[in-house]
Amino acid sequence: MDNRRLILLLVFSFSLIMLWDAWQKQALPKPGTPVAAVAGVAAPQAAGTVPTPTASAVPAAAGAVPGIATVAPRSGEKAVVRTDLYVAEISSLGGDITRLELVRHPDTDDKKKNFVLFDNGGKHLYLGQSGAIGEGLPNHKSEWKLAAGEHVLKDGENTLELRMEAAGANGAKVVKTYVFTRGSYQVTVRHEGLTPGAHVYYQITRDGKAAGDQGSNPLMMGATTFTGPAVYTEAEKFQKVDFADITKDKAKFAKKADNGWLAMVQHYFVAAWLPAEKAEREFYMRKVGEDLFSAGVILPVGADGKNAVSLYAGPQEQDKLEKVAPGLELVVDYGWLTVIAAPLFWVLGLIHKITGNWGWAIIGLTMLLKGAFFPLSAASYKSMAKMKLLTPKLTKLKETYGDDKARLNQEMMEMYKKEKVNPLGGCLPVLVQIPVFIALYWTLLASVEMRNAPWLGWITDLSVKDPFYVLPLIMGATMFIQTKLNPTPPDPLQAKVMLFMPIMFTGMFLFFPAGLVLYWTVNNVLSIAQQWQINRMIESGDGKKA
Repeated sequence: MDNRRLILLLVFSFSLIMLWDAWQKQALPKPGTPVAAVAGVAAPQAAGTVPTPTASAVPAAAGAVPGIATVAPRSGEKAVVRTDLYVAEISSLGGDITRLELVRHPDTDDKKKNFVLFDNGGKHLYLGQSGAIGEGLPNHKSEWKLAAGEHVLKDGENTLELRMEAAGANGAKVVKTYVFTRGSYQVTVRHEGLTPGAHVYYQITRDGKAAGDQGSNPLMMGATTFTGPAVYTEAEKFQKVDFADITKDKAKFAKKADNGWLAMVQHYFVAAWLPAEKAEREFYMRKVGEDLFSAGVILPVGADGKNAVSLYAGPQEQDKLEKVAPGLELVVDYGWLTVIAAPLFWVLGLIHKITGNWGWAIIGLTMLLKGAFFPLSAASYKSMAKMKLLTPKLTKLKETYGDDKARLNQEMMEMYKKEKVNPLGGCLPVLVQIPVFIALYWTLLASVEMRNAPWLGWITDLSVKDPFYVLPLIMGATMFIQTKLNPTPPDPLQAKVMLFMPIMFTGMFLFFPAGLVLYWTVNNVLSIAQQWQINRMIESGDGKKA
């Protein structure tokens, strides 16, 4: 009895301590260095050097371009593009996307503002850059001529193009065009007028700080959701790269392939360059400043002097990502419990299609999980119910043989054998369900679909804590009822600890995502009903039916 209690106490305490620590990491991210102070760059779009293809990837006629040192800050004209999904700012300096707001996703701190993905010095440095490689060819440090001011995707229009020009080799004109499409998070970036055999690069430059609404991994204390570059190829599959490995020049990823994409991943959102399939490409990553990194892909220019690549910049909506590019759905970070978390989200999505609300979908998933684990739960509750009936006898044994531990354990084992009770019978079912619970935590935390998803009344965002702490208090009450349904430990100290557990758990759950608290609360209510029924049957002597 004591061993079973001890095991359960240790398992639940350790799990909740890890969850608590991880959630604290998310709720209170460490303050970072102000973006404006990074590397002393006032015009961040000028940061970094032009990438150079490896010798084997560059034809002799193309010529390699030496790295260009960071130039002094310069001002450039700005074009603002407004579509049904974006508010994008594009600078004439480099022709880069220097700011990208997602219209349908509110800001983490101020719901009245749009979420900013690309940022030119507000909270982050995060830029979409591109250019040509070759002597005299324009790159992300060149000045491009564009039509400054606002460009709006009008009603009835399906696409909006922003065209810009720069001087190329031998006075030739190079044209870069951004094509925005209604209802799509993909932006086509097209280069024309280049020398056949030259190369074009598409890169993302970003600081190394995690997003402000980063998630936390409950399985590893202090770990957070992944932030950084990633590469996908058919041969090597999905490869994440830490900024620290780039700094140490120890980054390992596929360098060359005729397929695949490169992305910059953060909690909930992703930006990815998606070259056409079966086209030779070279991936690269490097540190370009203090806490500033560039990751990109280099492509050859066709015989017609043109090159075009699609940029996906938006939410990590799994059902849509897998349709955009092979493997792109892998950017959703479920940690090492993906094998459990991914199917859970798939089922959750099916229920959501029926209910139309993620809160009710969580309740539906909880009921399905409870049904799936019904045999295990029943065995656990049956064991606890039998132990509850034996509590008076165990107490008497302890009073009789309290000074002789060996004799006490012997008498207890004989009693268990006589009554056909396994004192550890309730442990295994609980242990089996813990990975599922943690995987569900990760599912709710990593899925952008939960971000700002309401349930009912005061619960307007299932991905953050209950603003009025109603659900955690209800959860604590249900846990207290469960404790009362369980057998009272013979040890008075252990009995006090078990009564204190609901209070401790309630304190931790005050800061957990409302979706997770909703799951645990509903699970507790169903458990109470099941346990009460089994206890009633055992106490009435109908143990076989129970």
